[in-house]
Amino acid sequence: MPDSHTPPSAQKSAADLRSARWFGPADLRSFGHRSRAMQMGYSPEEWTGKPVIAIVNTWSDLQPCHAHFKQRVDDVKRGILMAGGFPVELPALSVSESFVKPTTMMYRNMLAMETEELLRSHPVDGAVLMGGCDKTTPGLLLGATSMNIPTIYLPAGPMLRGNFQGKFLGSGSDSWKYWDELRAGKITDKEWLGVEQGIARSYGTCMTMGTASTMTAIAEAVGMVLPGGSSVPAADAGHIRLASESGRRIVEMVWEDLTPSKIQTHQAFENAIAVAMAMGCSTNAIIHLIAMARRAGQDIGLADFEHYSRRVPVIGNVRPSGSQYLMEDFYYAGGICALMKNISQHLHLDCPTVSGKTIGENIESAKVFNDDVIRSLDNPIYGEGSLAVLTGNLAPDGCVIKPAAMDQKFLKHSGPAVVFDDYPSMKKAVDDETYPFTPDHVLVLRNAGPQGGPGMPEWGMLPMPKKLLKEGFRDMLRLSDARMSGTSYGACVLHVSPESYIGGPFALLKTGDFVSVDVDARSIRMEVSDEELARRRAEWTPPPVRFERGYGWVFTKHIQQADKGCDFDFLRTDFGAPVPEPVIY
Repeated sequence: MPDSHTPPSAQKSAADLRSARWFGPADLRSFGHRSRAMQMGYSPEEWTGKPVIAIVNTWSDLQPCHAHFKQRVDDVKRGILMAGGFPVELPALSVSESFVKPTTMMYRNMLAMETEELLRSHPVDGAVLMGGCDKTTPGLLLGATSMNIPTIYLPAGPMLRGNFQGKFLGSGSDSWKYWDELRAGKITDKEWLGVEQGIARSYGTCMTMGTASTMTAIAEAVGMVLPGGSSVPAADAGHIRLASESGRRIVEMVWEDLTPSKIQTHQAFENAIAVAMAMGCSTNAIIHLIAMARRAGQDIGLADFEHYSRRVPVIGNVRPSGSQYLMEDFYYAGGICALMKNISQHLHLDCPTVSGKTIGENIESAKVFNDDVIRSLDNPIYGEGSLAVLTGNLAPDGCVIKPAAMDQKFLKHSGPAVVFDDYPSMKKAVDDETYPFTPDHVLVLRNAGPQGGPGMPEWGMLPMPKKLLKEGFRDMLRLSDARMSGTSYGACVLHVSPESYIGGPFALLKTGDFVSVDVDARSIRMEVSDEELARRRAEWTPPPVRFERGYGWVFTKHIQQADKGCDFDFLRTDFGAPVPEPVIY
């Protein structure tokens, strides 16, 4: 006879629950598990025959994006209890974009490993992942994908609009803008303080279309977030309801045995790429999405991004690709479901999602309420996708640029390189008003990639030379093997692969060499002969080792290059046999 907690439509029985291996047997070891649960004040009636749901919570006192998670976890628990589950909170690494140094990218894979092992080692049947700040979305999903138990993702949600002197401020984007104005002498220190006080007015992630909102939208497009969940502002009451609904739904997913592997198909990741291109996504989308897809066993690469870049225009009029609106406006305009409805001809509508319905069913009734914020395909803010992949003798494995968020005159440009091998020397030069920069120069920073940074920090929006700012210029072609914040903008070529630190051709570029970029042709090259490059190659010597112990040593030994998603090589799906369930004796 089925357990009273088991729904009639369930694909599994209470005896099939993973947690039953810990709590069910009549032996001494399970006696220990049950007695320790009772030590915490729980009665057997609270867990017996019920799915045990892990709530992986990335709250911390140094994570402003997730400040509300301390309360929101109770809303998730409420939903789980309502649906007949047993909630358990498991804290995880917070990876705060605002405070973690040298870069959160160093720790995305650590969070992924922690998430996978938290879920594997504990008696849990399903998981609600609580994240949102840039690296937490891919980090949590990478780990949960490898573990492959029923999982639902709960995004933190974007913060409220910033405000300064009656103007809306956007995270990051306006920081860079007003910092340049301060350096150019156009605003005062007091006005700069006003920007500082007004730009972040509530908990939640960046309210521009930065990496945070890009990745939560991607998570929804892949099928791992409840419909519309990636658009709900953190401070909106709807976010509380989303938390509770996610708790209720994950219990049903356990009984249905709806795992990530059944959702995260090749077509699901193609949907995510199409949505990212239409939203005006962060350049970081490429690295994280490739890593997520390959963890799911799907061969997604730069060619897939290029395919959709040529076909799906930017219709999300949100900064920094857009000029006016922010994520709060995007939500009021209909949110991610409305945007997906507008690009439905580019989507695989039959892909399943955590809702138990397909993408097509999820967006069927969606409507656009402001067609300037969410444009139609025939009225885009940019005629191609958000990102373009460039290749050539300088980046044989590719690099990326965000054409919609730059001065269009740099779409085709050739100019002499000014090369720096470290950030301090570059910063000293751009602050030196006597340095002979011109707007035609190509500003270059090397040794900022996955190993060189270390960790591929967000240095790629290289600061404009002070001299040029005072002359009225606000953009120039910039080139690095670093990343940049999704809130950034400008003619910045990023993710040069292979990176210079490991001896990629980028390491051979010299000051004065001409660099030519043609975005339409998707090409980038240094105008240096093969013979000269061979001579420079023979003279090149590797830089010193970054780390000799600890996590940094593991990182630099095993990190893959940007075009492969910067995952650890030993975490790839095809690296060895699947990890078995833990033994219990």
